[in-house]
Amino acid sequence: MSTGVTGVGIIGAGNISTQYLTNLSRFADVEVRFVADVVLARAHAQATRFEVEGHGTVAELLARDDIEVVLNLTNPAAHAEVSHQILAAGKHVWSEKPLTMNHASAVGLLAAADAAGLRVACAPDTVLGAGIQTALRAIARGDIGEPLTATTMVHLPGPESWHPSPDFLYAKGAGPLFDLGPYYMSTLVLVLGSATRVQAVSSTSRHTRTIGSGPRAGETFPVEVPTHHAALIEFTGGRSAQSTFSFQHALPRSGFVEINGTDGTISLPDPNNFDGASTLWRYGSDQPTTLPAAGSSDGRGTGVVDLVRAIRNDVPERASGRLAAHVLDILLAVTEAAETGTAVQLTSTVAPPEAVTAASPAPSNGLVESRQY
Repeated sequence: MSTGVTGVGIIGAGNISTQYLTNLSRFADVEVRFVADVVLARAHAQATRFEVEGHGTVAELLARDDIEVVLNLTNPAAHAEVSHQILAAGKHVWSEKPLTMNHASAVGLLAAADAAGLRVACAPDTVLGAGIQTALRAIARGDIGEPLTATTMVHLPGPESWHPSPDFLYAKGAGPLFDLGPYYMSTLVLVLGSATRVQAVSSTSRHTRTIGSGPRAGETFPVEVPTHHAALIEFTGGRSAQSTFSFQHALPRSGFVEINGTDGTISLPDPNNFDGASTLWRYGSDQPTTLPAAGSSDGRGTGVVDLVRAIRNDVPERASGRLAAHVLDILLAVTEAAETGTAVQLTSTVAPPEAVTAASPAPSNGLVESRQY
């Protein structure tokens, strides 16, 4: 086992980088040493704001010998290319979701990492937070009996009302399915196991959207992907889930994850958050039971720290690239099923990671939780 502070670099100084920089600065065993962006002024601004000593180009970051793990916070379309560049430089990858844009590129990325003896891990790391992990522990100890079915729901009007540059959220590789789907699908895989077959429908309510805030307010942009998906997903052992992902609801309702078992039902907290209580109903009981979140709620960057410590201790990381690749396969299957009107079989499988104990190895230190996407 190696020890010492792990040097971290960030590629992509956009909106999401603020959350990572805020949280990672509070861990003693991780140090952000360089911020890179194609817009050099943006890299400089984030490095200055968070007192990171290095900033500049991607090439300059990848040439640094004191950086072991690189965060790929670029837009989804660039994830595969940038992650390959990181691996080629001999560094481990933490990628924002989705892992890549298609099955072949995800398989190729993981193969490249294996060949180089490096690791690829991927968001979301919200599933490692106290909220979801408390619910997973309750399910594992049999609080609802054998889990059989699930329902998840994301009904939102869309992020253009608050996001200053929402274009990429309506581009290929995004939309409600690929932007928010990973949170919910990762949770379902942790509960129900690998998915086996998908059926789905989709629609698009408007083909252009208008930015509602920030310096580009009033500007319109094209919608390139469906803004509503409804899916029926089958999992191993005959388990199933009904899931809706939509950016075309004027009545916002999201964060809904419900797991039904042979002995009861549990309502999980929002999987886009790191904490939140669960509610348990059992057959024969008149009153539900509240399960307060127990454990770490360290916010975005939890998965990066888990990756660093997994490398140091030579154990598997929990938010692994293989988990993200299977989740990607589910989302791709939803897309294909909706486009073709036929059921789509999945061939990939993944073993759920080791659970996070309630006694987190990393104290929260007042770290920032996030709902932003």
